[in-house]
Amino acid sequence: MIWYFVFFFISGFCSVLYELVWLRLSMSQFGVTTAMVSIVLSAFMAGLGLGSWAVGIWIRERGTTRISALRIYGTVEVLIGISGLVVPYELSLGRNILGQLGSTSSTGFYGISGIWVALALIPWCTLMGATIPVAMLAIKDSLPRESSRSFSYLYMANVAGALVGTILPLFFVEMVGFRATLRIGAACNFLIALMAFRVAEHSRLASDQPHERISAEPVAAGSARKSLLALLFATGLTSMGMEVVWVRQFTPYVGTVVYAFASILGIYLLATFVGSRIYRRWSCRQDDESALLWTLLGLFALLPLIAANPVFVMPALLRVALGIGPFAGLLGFLMPMLVDRWSGGNPTKAGKAYAINVVGCILGPLFAGFLLLPWISERWSLVILSLPWVIIGLWPAVPSSPSRGWLPRAAAFALLPLVVGVFCWSKGFEQEFPQSSRIMRDSTATVIATGSGMHKLLLVNGYGMTALTPITKMMAHLPLAFLDRQPKDALVICFGMGTTFRSLHSWGIPVTVVELVPSVPRLFGYFHSDASEVLDSPLSHVVVDDGRRYLERTDAKFDVITIDPPPPVEAAGSSLLYSEDFYSVVRQHLRPGGILQQWLPTGDKADITAVTGALVQSFPYVRVFAFGKNWGLHFLASDEPLPARTAHELAERLPAAAAADLVEWDPDRNPEARFAHLLQNEIPVRGLLALSPRTPALSDDRPINEYYLLRTPFQW
Repeated sequence: MIWYFVFFFISGFCSVLYELVWLRLSMSQFGVTTAMVSIVLSAFMAGLGLGSWAVGIWIRERGTTRISALRIYGTVEVLIGISGLVVPYELSLGRNILGQLGSTSSTGFYGISGIWVALALIPWCTLMGATIPVAMLAIKDSLPRESSRSFSYLYMANVAGALVGTILPLFFVEMVGFRATLRIGAACNFLIALMAFRVAEHSRLASDQPHERISAEPVAAGSARKSLLALLFATGLTSMGMEVVWVRQFTPYVGTVVYAFASILGIYLLATFVGSRIYRRWSCRQDDESALLWTLLGLFALLPLIAANPVFVMPALLRVALGIGPFAGLLGFLMPMLVDRWSGGNPTKAGKAYAINVVGCILGPLFAGFLLLPWISERWSLVILSLPWVIIGLWPAVPSSPSRGWLPRAAAFALLPLVVGVFCWSKGFEQEFPQSSRIMRDSTATVIATGSGMHKLLLVNGYGMTALTPITKMMAHLPLAFLDRQPKDALVICFGMGTTFRSLHSWGIPVTVVELVPSVPRLFGYFHSDASEVLDSPLSHVVVDDGRRYLERTDAKFDVITIDPPPPVEAAGSSLLYSEDFYSVVRQHLRPGGILQQWLPTGDKADITAVTGALVQSFPYVRVFAFGKNWGLHFLASDEPLPARTAHELAERLPAAAAADLVEWDPDRNPEARFAHLLQNEIPVRGLLALSPRTPALSDDRPINEYYLLRTPFQW
């Protein structure tokens, strides 16, 4: 059996690697939107379920075969390895096809890109889903004594590999990029195939011996069958739905970097592995679980309400571990138990059971992300998702229930007051803010506007986005003042508090602003008293979309495009607004002589060099200005030389309304003084490139800013 553990450990690692990289490649090609993330993850899970179910049926219908199951398994792994080499080209082809179709509506873009992503990923993911029933067939042939619990064994190995897959690929991406990381995954699949073929050659079963026909009769009967499948569906639905809620709950504590999300998934998988390992030991001696386990599952599902309570001060990872570890661990015990009990080692029945669980995994994030979180708080969303387990946990308290012993009954009677107590005692992150704060929710994020005067804050999923600062005004006025003609229009990507959008509007030109989070523009009025006037102007156009996706599907050109990606610089997905690939798209939407303004708030030497390199590779003319010490950098880039204007000349180009806007929050300084401060702090581009000369230009394939642990080991 050790060989099967090795096979599924490596394949679990590869599956998470592929999921991580394919998601990022899809986002870079088709947009960083909640819908696109849902499409990719749904396609991935749908393929797993389809493969498991279809191969289970094939095994049943096939009856006998002269081909070794291990050889079939090895062939499947070869095909999966090929996917690591082919999928990037499939996604690029889809983007090119969309580009040839020309400008299309947002809905049309979603529809076409979603169909393409599904067609690109589902066939390969179907092969991944096929591996479990095929391996179970091989175990049934060669090790029949182990077959009754074969699913839980393969599941445990797969989860262990997936745990490594949440960590190791992050280092690969940092060292060699996404596409090379996919090639590493493909090599691992080819290695599995080679080992499977070698093991098949030395197997006791000769390759010309037929397999016994697999019986299609289920182990359980009647209502027991239905209850097992219902529980498997519920485990997938609630656990994946809870993951969506957990991300929002714990983001204020763990941050928005890729390592934070990996830590949540890693803790979940580690606990799941421990639970499945305990089940394997327990199932050697027993086959009837205590009703107490289901009662505890109902209680553990609500622990994040306590762990995410801002009243408690504790390390972020400990907070996550205490919140999701017990639930994930117990689920790791119960889920393989349910499949083993249903299938009894029969690959056909295991394939069906696993497919039903995957259906729940597909629906769970959609239910939580689009039906719960946009309308109710994270606390209530978690309660609703926990409700099935609370009800099941209360079942031993029913007099007619078959539970044995006083302990399960006592636990069931204690569950309801505990649940009520946990909810009443818990406190959401947003409850830390004054009642005057405004809270809005949508499918993308929970957005909070709080504070007063010049101390107002905008938080997205509990993380601060921006503040009222002259920097965001300069993002508008600096590029417009440097333009060699009177501007006709401008585009701003990332709305924030709306300050840059408002400042561009003061020039009296049409301004388009693109924002990913729908609730953010709705809070414009909280930060600026004239927000309604600006929004109602015929010169204003607000688009809720991914900025890069918007540019991909529009034919519009602008005199100025200004970009301020959400902080921190290391935020997951932020590289897609700093990359050479993105700047090439931006350049296509600038009129001749138009200017791109890019704000880089912070970053280490590698980040600064990578962003500078991406701009230099994309534009022939780049100038850089420091706003102040530790206040970040203003980049101006164009396809024509940027004029050498003095501070006085720049100030003279400002319309009266724009000049007043620039010094609105600092009336002691005039516009000329503002520009003089920047011009005095111009930094040579060569100097920025020399900060980290070995660092490549930031690209979609090499997101230098997001993956940084190897160069900053003390941040661990």
